Amino acid sequence: MKIKNTFLITGGCGFIGSALIRYLLRDKENIIINVDKISYASNKNSINTEDNKRYILIEEDINKPNLISETLESYKPNYIIHLAAESHVDRSIDNPDSFIFSNIMGTFHMLQGCYKYWNSLEGKELERFKFLYVSTDEVYGSIKDKNLSFTEDSNLKPNSPYAASKASGDLLVRSWGKTYNFPIITTNSSNNYGIWQFPEKLIPLVIKKCLSEERIPVYGDGKQVRDWINVEDNIIGILTVLEKGKIGEKYNIGGNNEITNLEIVNKICSILDEIKPRKIGKYNELIDFVKDRPAHDYRYALNINKIKKDTGWVPKINFNDGIKKTINWYLNNQDWLFFETQSKYDGSRLGNIKE
Repeated sequence: MKIKNTFLITGGCGFIGSALIRYLLRDKENIIINVDKISYASNKNSINTEDNKRYILIEEDINKPNLISETLESYKPNYIIHLAAESHVDRSIDNPDSFIFSNIMGTFHMLQGCYKYWNSLEGKELERFKFLYVSTDEVYGSIKDKNLSFTEDSNLKPNSPYAASKASGDLLVRSWGKTYNFPIITTNSSNNYGIWQFPEKLIPLVIKKCLSEERIPVYGDGKQVRDWINVEDNIIGILTVLEKGKIGEKYNIGGNNEITNLEIVNKICSILDEIKPRKIGKYNELIDFVKDRPAHDYRYALNINKIKKDTGWVPKINFNDGIKKTINWYLNNQDWLFFETQSKYDGSRLGNIKE
């Protein structure tokens, strides 16, 4: 599958955004404009841009006045993929302000600037232009019935400040499509994993705790269920929706890998026992059950029939293969895992409301 055009991607130095840009740069006809304010979780080094004139990084906040309008006029992209967001639930509990500003106001400013630009286009450029908003399954809330899963028509019932800020973005994007006939598409993906993920998220955090022989925190009883998708599958899903999805629609992108948090932790421990055993004992002996996160969603599950029907996309990466590849990557990149991220996050508990 190829999409050859100029892309404006926000948040392109983040986990999903950098994976998307690495993929797009494989095609020598693609031009990438990356707008990223470079937050603590951003990583410019995750994108190899040596001698690459097709990649332009603009280190600015999308909320900066006139930034988006000026960038659009300068580079005239065909596609907008809006990923820029604060994304860690625990941090949203500690500091919801930044999530409201980045995820809601940032999306508003993107829509405002892109709509104005779209109105200035004519002919084929007008016809080709699309705005894709990347969201999350967390906007739907929690679903306990194991026989059910969220569809694109499910109600939005966010339970954390992060999820609420992303749901607000979902609704803003929808409203610009309905009210102004603006060519929008939304994707809602399940939990991503893979290389270059900042080690505040579960999988890289567990790997880091194991390698440093520290206690591995598991919230509550660890029975919370998540649907895991490899980031490589997700970015192909995003680009497939951009190419083949219907304007004005939203698409769930899931991996069909429902696993409890405790099972994930034990799986990582088991793999590390095989490839990098401890001197004494097993890694799962480091597991420490801690106080649960406030309003912790019990289960996420996405129905992906719509994206299959409309675009033909299906996830392809087997979870067991994907998690082993991911663990091996972190083992081979411990300088980044430990030293380059340490000053930004020391691994301490976040999102723990004091009573």
